[in-house]
Amino acid sequence: MCGIIGVVGSSDTLKILLEGLSRLEYRGYDSAGVALAGAGETWRARTADGTESVAALVEACREAPAHYRAGLGHTRWATHGAPEAVNAHPHFDCSGTVALIHNGIIENHRELREELESRGHQFTSVTDSEVVAHLVEELRHESYELAEALRRALERVRGAFAIAVMDATEPDVIVAARRISPLVVGTAPGVTYLASDVPAILDRATHFYAVDDDEIVRLSPEGFSARGLDGSPVRLRQLAIDWDLETAEKSGYDDFMTKEIEEQPQAVAQTLLDRRDGEGRIVFDELRISDEELRDVRRVVLVAAGTSLHAAHVAKYAIERWARVSVDVDIASEYRYRDPVVEIGTLVIGVSQSGETIDTIQAMREAQRRGARVVAVTNIVDSSIAREADAVVYTRAGLEVSVASTKAYVAQVCALELFALRLAQIRGTLDAPEIERVWGELLVVPERIATALARRDSYASVAAQLLDATTYFYLGRHLGFTTALEGALKLKEISYLHAEGYAGGELKHGPLALIEPGVVVVAITTDPAMREKILSNVAEVKARGASVVAVASDDDETTEAVADFVLRVPSGDPMTSPMVDIVPLQLLAYSLARGMGRNVDRPRNLAKTVTVE
Repeated sequence: MCGIIGVVGSSDTLKILLEGLSRLEYRGYDSAGVALAGAGETWRARTADGTESVAALVEACREAPAHYRAGLGHTRWATHGAPEAVNAHPHFDCSGTVALIHNGIIENHRELREELESRGHQFTSVTDSEVVAHLVEELRHESYELAEALRRALERVRGAFAIAVMDATEPDVIVAARRISPLVVGTAPGVTYLASDVPAILDRATHFYAVDDDEIVRLSPEGFSARGLDGSPVRLRQLAIDWDLETAEKSGYDDFMTKEIEEQPQAVAQTLLDRRDGEGRIVFDELRISDEELRDVRRVVLVAAGTSLHAAHVAKYAIERWARVSVDVDIASEYRYRDPVVEIGTLVIGVSQSGETIDTIQAMREAQRRGARVVAVTNIVDSSIAREADAVVYTRAGLEVSVASTKAYVAQVCALELFALRLAQIRGTLDAPEIERVWGELLVVPERIATALARRDSYASVAAQLLDATTYFYLGRHLGFTTALEGALKLKEISYLHAEGYAGGELKHGPLALIEPGVVVVAITTDPAMREKILSNVAEVKARGASVVAVASDDDETTEAVADFVLRVPSGDPMTSPMVDIVPLQLLAYSLARGMGRNVDRPRNLAKTVTVE
C-alpha cells in the first residue's frame, strides 16, 4: 500500500508533489521520493527515514530544478526490499531517462528480472517494481511511444499495480495504468494530475476520474485519454467529490474503521499475491529459515497479544491439522514469566500488526535467549520484531489507522495459514492435490468476504434491535471459538459493553450462571461438524431467556429455526472461514457502537500500539 502522485503542466510541480506526499503518508512512510522530467533529463531525490521520510525529502529537494513541469512522487509501504533509499521510488531504467512509481506487487518479478539481466540490464534495487522500468526501456528502444510501451510491458506482468511512468525524452507526458490498486486522475485548466487517492490532489483538481482495472491513461497538460490493455479506447468514470480533506483521507467513508473493514478483501488478496512459485510451492521472500530446519521443527509456539492472539489461535488449528506439529499459543505478556521450556526443534512465531508490541518483542527475545528459532508475522517492514527475528512473514494489509483491528486481523490469519501450508508441503503431511485444494479455498476468501460485506445493511438491522442489551456472550467450537474471541473483543473495544468469548463446551462450567433475560448470546454455527454441538448450547441459553444471534452459512438450514437473529455468510471451507465469519461480527460491533454514539476510531483508554509493559 503505497502513495503515488503525478503532475504534468504545472509551474509548481515540485510543491504539488511534496504537498501530495504529505497527505499520502497514511498509505506508507518507509521511504519517499520524487522525480522531475524535462529537457531530456530526469532529476530525482529519495529518502528513507521512517515516519520522517517525507519531511526529509522536502529538505533533499531544496536544490531541485525549478523549471520542470512534469513529475512523479511516491511514499512507500515496503514489500520487496528493505526500506532503504536504494529501494525507494521512483525507479529508473538503465539510461536514467525513464522513471517509474508503483503501488502493488509484481508476482512474476523474479523471472522477468532474470530475463532482463540476461540481456544486459543492470538493476539498482531489490524491488519487484524496477523490472517494469526496464521492460518499458526496451520497448522505447523499439520506437514505441510511451503509452504503447507501458501497455506492452504490462502484457508481461502478473500481479497488482497502480503504475505511473514518464520519460525525459517526452517530458510533457505521464502514462499510468491500474489493476486492483487504486488510481484517480484529476484535471484543471492546463494541468493534469494523477494520484492513488483523492486527498493528494483534492484542492488542486476541479474534476476527478477513476481509472478502472486494466485501463491505461495518458496524461498531458491538455488533459488525458484512456484505453484498455487490449488497446481499445475507454472513457474514465467521473467521480462526484464533495468531501473535505479529512473525509477524503477516509476515501469518503465516515471513519477509518469502515474504510478498513471494506478493504479486507484487498488485504487478503494482497497477502496471497506472489506466494507460490512456478512449481506450486508456497514461498516467502523474507523467510530466512531453510527447508531442512522447518522439516525438523518438533514444536511451534505462537506468542501474541489482543487481536493478534486470536489470529495465533487460528494458526494453531491450521498448523496442527495440516503440518501435524504440536502447537502452543501463549499470551505474550505471560510467556517469559513462566520459565518456558524451549527444547531442540522449537519454533517460536511472534505475531504483531505494528511489529512494536513490547510484550511480543520481549517474549521473542526470551525465546531466542533460550535457543529457539523465531519467526515474526507483522504488517510493518523493518519494525522491531522484523529486525530482531530470524525470519519474517509480512502481511500486506496496508496502514491500519483505527485502533480496533479489522483488516490486519484477516491478513494475519491468511499469512499464518499460508505458513501452515508451507510447513505441510515441506514435511510432506499434505499431498499435492490437497495442497491445491486448500490453495484454491484461500483464493476465494476475498470474494467471500466481499459477499459478506455486501450484507452490511442486514447486519446493521440486527444491531438496531439490540441497542438496549448490555451483556454479550460469544460462543463457538473449534475455529468458531477463535471467531467468538475476536468478535467479543471488537464489541468491548468500541462499544464499551461487557462481552466475553467462550468455547461452547465451557458454557456449563460457569458462564451459564450468568444467562438470563436481556443477555445476548452470539453463536458461531458455520462449521457443519460443530453445528449440532453449538446448537445444543443455543438451546441451553434460550431456555434461560437469552436472545440468540447466530452467524450461519448460507447452506445452513437448521440454525434459523432456533436463533432469534441470523447473520448469514457465504459457505466455504471451515479452515478458512475465520476470515469470513468475523465480518458480520465486526459490523455488528460497529453498528452497536455507532448507535451508542461512540468514537469507533479512537475508543477510550486504548492505543493502536502497546509499547509499554
